[in-house]
Amino acid sequence: MKRSNTFAVRPLSEDGEQLLRDLLDASAALWNEVNYERLLRYNGEDGFDGDVWDADTGRLEGQYKGVLGASNAQQMIRKNSEAWRAFFRLKEQYHDESNTSVMEHPEPPGFRGNKKEGRTLKGIIRNDAYTVEWGERSRLEILVGSELKDRYGHTGRLRMEIAGEPSWPDYEKQGRLDLWYDETDCTFRASQPVTLTDARATPLADETAALDIGANNLVACTTTTGDQYLYKGRDLFNRFRETTREIARLQSKLQEGQYSSERIRRLYRKRTRRRDHAQEALCRDLIERLYEDGVDTVYIGGLTDVLDTHWSVETNAKTHNFWAFKQFTERLAYTAEEYGISVEVRSEVWTSQECPQCGSTDRTKRHQDTLTCPCGFEGHADLRASETFLKRHTEKAVRPMARPVRFEWDDHTWSGTPHPHESPKEQRTDPSTVHRNGNVASGES
Repeated sequence: MKRSNTFAVRPLSEDGEQLLRDLLDASAALWNEVNYERLLRYNGEDGFDGDVWDADTGRLEGQYKGVLGASNAQQMIRKNSEAWRAFFRLKEQYHDESNTSVMEHPEPPGFRGNKKEGRTLKGIIRNDAYTVEWGERSRLEILVGSELKDRYGHTGRLRMEIAGEPSWPDYEKQGRLDLWYDETDCTFRASQPVTLTDARATPLADETAALDIGANNLVACTTTTGDQYLYKGRDLFNRFRETTREIARLQSKLQEGQYSSERIRRLYRKRTRRRDHAQEALCRDLIERLYEDGVDTVYIGGLTDVLDTHWSVETNAKTHNFWAFKQFTERLAYTAEEYGISVEVRSEVWTSQECPQCGSTDRTKRHQDTLTCPCGFEGHADLRASETFLKRHTEKAVRPMARPVRFEWDDHTWSGTPHPHESPKEQRTDPSTVHRNGNVASGES
């Protein structure tokens, strides 16, 4: 099982901080040079023909190993190779008419800033080129090149202080370390991939849950125990859209030949971090609740059938750009794995249009969150979709529905209320049932 420890690091001196900055700047410069060589061959410019893999990366490795260390220079080149392979995979998926997972033409890997405007301070340390020690005085030590050590009169590895507690202190082995400077918080940060031996827990029972994932409501969940959870997303999407508009406004004012600025890059990072923070907290909060409910299997709706039937520019923007559906489902699966819960992708086509009372799909109408049917049914569209989705893919009897708990994001946690105002036409088998977990979501953020 693979996880990551993410933490802040603090150099122990001003010289140590400047040494680290030079190391990360050289890492970005090596990335840019490798990327440039491959981009020339990809575009066939200036007489460069042939494959992107024909770029002379060995020469560049020799040029930078004195600063980065040979092992770290190799890792940066390998990281760039992985980015190009991912680009080619996305390109194949885009041109595959049967595959709707990639809706926009992918672009080749980009550059990490430039020398004039400032490079993005980000680098990679090979798994055997660093050590982490946890305790009262947690520390990180990384290998640096001999030229860089001579420049600052430094000997041995660069030692730094670690701030914070690890999420996974007991692991079997570590992967290569990502190290970068977070300009939003003016802090150096590191991400340590680790491999764990066992899952953290096993399910308490064999219940099932189904999730309807969207953007207006990020997740609507129904379980065979009769619990329902709804995580609202409108405020998050509106903030995402406001930041996107501000980025577009700033881009329109750039000088000719200029493609970005430090302020634009900062807004991109802020937008992504805000979304990722909400995603991580949602996954943690939801999976902990499902574990307490005894759920051992979670069904997630696949997007292919839905996008084929209901695709629109706004739907695509919300699902792929804002909520990053693939990233979210992977994060959910990783979190569920800790609790021994399996995640399976199943078709959910028409579940959001099907009336749970009469089964009609062509007579129902949806207005925002409300689904209505001429048979007299009126209820929450996403919650009913998750309920229909669950009944379609499980043979277990679904218990009477409790009142759903609805959550809103406050930038730190998902807080919920168990007694929302519901439509008088909402059909319930047992309206006296009340959710047992109280008012507040206790997820980690």
